[in-house]
Amino acid sequence: MNISEAHSVEYESAINLLSRHNQLQLLDYYGELDEEKRRILLKDIEKVNFSVLENINNSTVRSTGGEYSPVTARSLEDIAENRKEYEEEGLKLLRENKVGAVLLAGGQGTRLGFDKPKGMFDIGETRFLSIFEQQMKNIEQVTKISGAYFPLFIMTSEINNTETVDFFRKNGYFDYPEDKIRFYIQDAEPVCGFDGKIFLSEKHRVALSPNGNGGWYSSLVNSGLKSVIEREGIEWLNVYSVDNVLQRICDPAFIGAASLSGLGCASKVVKKTRPEEKVGVLCEKDGKPCIVEYYEASKEFSEKRDKNGELVFRYGVTLNYLFRVKLLDKTLSNKLPYHIAEKAVPHIRDGKTVRPDKPNGYKFETLVVDMVSDMGSCLAYEVEREKEFAPVKNKTGFDSVNTARELLKLNGVKL
Repeated sequence: MNISEAHSVEYESAINLLSRHNQLQLLDYYGELDEEKRRILLKDIEKVNFSVLENINNSTVRSTGGEYSPVTARSLEDIAENRKEYEEEGLKLLRENKVGAVLLAGGQGTRLGFDKPKGMFDIGETRFLSIFEQQMKNIEQVTKISGAYFPLFIMTSEINNTETVDFFRKNGYFDYPEDKIRFYIQDAEPVCGFDGKIFLSEKHRVALSPNGNGGWYSSLVNSGLKSVIEREGIEWLNVYSVDNVLQRICDPAFIGAASLSGLGCASKVVKKTRPEEKVGVLCEKDGKPCIVEYYEASKEFSEKRDKNGELVFRYGVTLNYLFRVKLLDKTLSNKLPYHIAEKAVPHIRDGKTVRPDKPNGYKFETLVVDMVSDMGSCLAYEVEREKEFAPVKNKTGFDSVNTARELLKLNGVKL
C-alpha cells in the first residue's frame, strides 16, 4: 500500500468518524492540502475526544450548593512546635526515594507580555534569573539537607515543550541530575464554537487546548511515566505551579506532616489578606475536602467572619499539594468534572485566520482543586506568605512581577 492509498483509507475513516459526531467541517480544506498536511490533519482528527462536547448541554461542573464549613489547619504555631518530628519523617521519605515532584509548566507568559514558556520569564533586575532557575534553586535547598535527589516530572504543553526542554538542556538542567528529570506533554481537548462545532486552528490542524491543571496525572499516565513511579516505589507526589517563585518543593516538614496525618493529601495554605483576594479557599463541603475558587465564592462566603473578627474561610491555597499515589487512580476512574470557559478563540473561517476580540467559543478544562475531593481527606498546612507565596500572575499590581521581586529580595535573593 503506497502513501496515497494509506491516506485514502484514513480519510474514509475520518469521514465516518466525523459524520457520526456531526463535525465534517474539519475536512473543509482537505482538498487544498499537500500529502504531509493531510496526514497531520487526519492524525489530529483520530485523536479528538468528541465526548467532551457533551458537557456543553450536560455540564458536569461542580455544584456550588451544599453545606460548607471551615477547615482546621496545621497552624504556623503547631508546625513550629512539631517541626523536628515532621522534618525527620519527611527526610526519611526523601532518602528512601518515596517522594517525587510534578511541575505544572504548560503555560506561556502571555499576561506578562512574554511569548515564551512562563518559566523562562526573567524575574531578575541586574542579572538574568528565570522563574525556572529560581525554583530549581529552591529545590537545591532541600537536596543539600537531604542528600538525595528526587524524581522531577515537568508537564509542558504542545506549544511550549520544545522550548522548555531546550532551555533546561542549555542551562545544564540547573545542576540537577538529568536522569532525574522527565518531561511530558499535557493532554489537550478540542476547542469549539458556541454551536458545538470544533474549530480548525490552521487548515490542517484541529484547534486544541490543554485540558487544565487537573489533567496533570492523567497526562502523566498517558505519557507512560506511571511505570517510573511504580518502579521507583514513589508514594507521594508534590504538585506545584510554575507561577510561584517562592515555592518550597518537597519541603521535608510538609512531607512529614502529611505522612504522619494519615490523610489522603495535603495543601500548603496562606491566610487570606482580604475577602476578595483571588485565591481558592480550602474548606469542607458536606464533610469532604473542597476548594472553592474565588470566582465561585459568594460575597457572603468570602466576607463571613468569626467572633474574633477573622475570616471564617481564611485559608487560601498556593497550588502546592501532596498527593498519596495509591489514591490518585480514583481521579481516573471517577472522571474529574469539566469546567467550561468562554474564550476568544482564533480559528480558520472562510479560509482565513480570524482573531476575535470577544469570546466566541468554549474550552474544556479540569482543575487540580477537584482532585482534592477525590482524595477523601486533606491536611491544610499553613505557611508564611512572605516566605513561600510570591505568585507571578500579572504584569503590574497584585501578584505581579514587581511584588514577586520585592518578596524575593526580602528572602535574600539577589536580583
